[in-house]
Amino acid sequence: MKVNMTLLVLLVSLAQTVQGQVNTNQKYLTTYLPSRAPLRQNPYMELPLGAIKPQGWLKEMLMRQKQGATGQLDALYPLVMNQRNGWLGGNGDQWERGPYWIDGLLPLAYILNDPELIAKIKPWIEWAIHSQQPDGYFGPLRDYGPEPGLQRDNSRDWWPKMVMLKVLKQYYSATGDQRVITLMTNYFKYQLQELPQKPLDHWTFWAKYRGGDNLMMVYWLYRVTGDAFLLELGELIHKQTFDYTHAFLTTPLLSTLNSIHCVNLAQGIKTPAIYYQHHPEQKYLDALNKGYDDLRAYNGMANGMFGGDEGLHGNNPTQGSELCSAVEMMFSLESTLEITGEVKYADKLEKIAFNALPAQTMEDYLTRQYFQQANQVMVTRHARNFIEDGNHQGTDLVYGLLTGYPCCTSNMHQGWPKFTQNLWYATPDQGLAALVYSPSEVNAVVAGGKKVAIKEETTYPFGETIRFTLKTDQSQSISFPFHLRIPGWCRKGSVKINGKVVLEAEGNQLVKVNRPWKNGDVVELALPMHLFTNHWYENSMSVERGPLTYALKIGEVVKKVDNLLDPAKFGKTYYEIQPGTPWNYGLFETSAPKIEQHYQVDQKGDVSAYPWNLTNAPIQIRTKARRIPSWRVYNDMTGPIPFSAIPGIALADEEEVVLVPYGCTKLRICQFPVVGSK
Repeated sequence: MKVNMTLLVLLVSLAQTVQGQVNTNQKYLTTYLPSRAPLRQNPYMELPLGAIKPQGWLKEMLMRQKQGATGQLDALYPLVMNQRNGWLGGNGDQWERGPYWIDGLLPLAYILNDPELIAKIKPWIEWAIHSQQPDGYFGPLRDYGPEPGLQRDNSRDWWPKMVMLKVLKQYYSATGDQRVITLMTNYFKYQLQELPQKPLDHWTFWAKYRGGDNLMMVYWLYRVTGDAFLLELGELIHKQTFDYTHAFLTTPLLSTLNSIHCVNLAQGIKTPAIYYQHHPEQKYLDALNKGYDDLRAYNGMANGMFGGDEGLHGNNPTQGSELCSAVEMMFSLESTLEITGEVKYADKLEKIAFNALPAQTMEDYLTRQYFQQANQVMVTRHARNFIEDGNHQGTDLVYGLLTGYPCCTSNMHQGWPKFTQNLWYATPDQGLAALVYSPSEVNAVVAGGKKVAIKEETTYPFGETIRFTLKTDQSQSISFPFHLRIPGWCRKGSVKINGKVVLEAEGNQLVKVNRPWKNGDVVELALPMHLFTNHWYENSMSVERGPLTYALKIGEVVKKVDNLLDPAKFGKTYYEIQPGTPWNYGLFETSAPKIEQHYQVDQKGDVSAYPWNLTNAPIQIRTKARRIPSWRVYNDMTGPIPFSAIPGIALADEEEVVLVPYGCTKLRICQFPVVGSK
């Protein structure tokens, strides 16, 4: 047989090239954590903890956490003190408080690469790993007394282990410590053995509603090890978890008062997305869509959150919204974004992060509100129309370390660090994605393992331009796709590379620039922000621009209160805030083409390192309004909001008012009655 040597050489060369590409792809994928059949490949993959560094105002937020309650909670809150906590072998809390704190402290420590904070988390990690028993159980073994409202002998409750599993997963992401894989493998074998006799709701009901967090960790470990028993366990956990898919699609869960606990909902809403990874059926995406749509329709607020003062409580803007709900909803949206790749989940995430979250903590990050109100005109110790207030003695709105209920004291810390961790993602096409925007810098590998760093410079969410500068040590250019999000609120975005426009795209989509990149290349993403309005409870109106909701600027008179009544329960001090200027205004509604004429946007030249207060607010909007004399204080909050445009209602003369970003306020009206049109 005559052999064509030229063809043979070409075939061998091609085979070597293909094999080299396969090896390169494998090297890239093993750097991150791709899917493993039968789990679907998600469109985005989380980067290792520490790969993303905050810059600008975002770094300032994390530094304030370090210097505030996140970095000092062991000195401020006895239940998590090292010598007492059950998760360190002590005779104190053996339930969620300690794990909650570490779930925020650990990512903060490794994102900042802070030796002091890392030293704080290490004893918790070491104790958890060394606590594992021969049967696979880990965690506290003795019950030193129940949490309020819980039965005794709950030390083996499934729920707090779910939080610690998230902690351990993040620790592995930062360090690669293989002991985490061993512990989780053995614990999940224990769960597979025990859950048939002691299901998720055996000790308390919390685990049944929050089982999606457990399932998430099972699927994560399967991607690492490929152990088949994990998929069997996943089916068992999902079966025992509250069926959010069915509830969202076929029941009036989200339109029924007090039908579900607010934090259970905030955590559980991602469950259909988590399960979708193993069962990619349309009904799970449909459930997500209907769940979020119904939550907005029946309980939604202009700050991105929902009425849930313990139980689900409708969309009156004086209903409370729990801080735990905000940070858990952010984590649910971050998880869902990675799985679905849908722009709307990034939009919803930014709405909470840039509005509700900064408003619910004081500047020094030492005190927080248990509940916040979208329309909040007095922060006082006073019982309000919340589903859960009797046990809290009217402390739900005041800013304190332990006021309301102390779960948020431990859980609030995860919000900004996990937000930072989810700014950037790796992609299966060996590129990088910037899906959520804030000043930051990322170090990653692309194109089969080549290192690249991208610095993101921006004043977003206040500014419209985001500048990405690429750095690489490669002498030659590197080809990889760069994914960017055009938010749903943006009419048309544009991308420049080295000063030249390369694409324009309408909002609510992801765009991809795939080209050879060289050291020093600059990508400029322009997201023009326009004013728009939305309508809410009683046809009230919000004024929004980009991802920010704007609220009436109200003078804030802050008073520190010495708590002489019940300091052991609610802390020795807390802060009350009274209004120093009128608040009972209605706004004029204008058609979209005229809105810019009646709402004047004034921007400061620079954005402060800490922009989230009235003094440093980077943007103000001036407009005309009329006071509504009959709209008065009731029960230390706004009375019933007048239905917009009631004919004949008495109004004061027109005057100019100032609106500022919601996140800069402690007192505010953000859902306004409409008093006419312009």
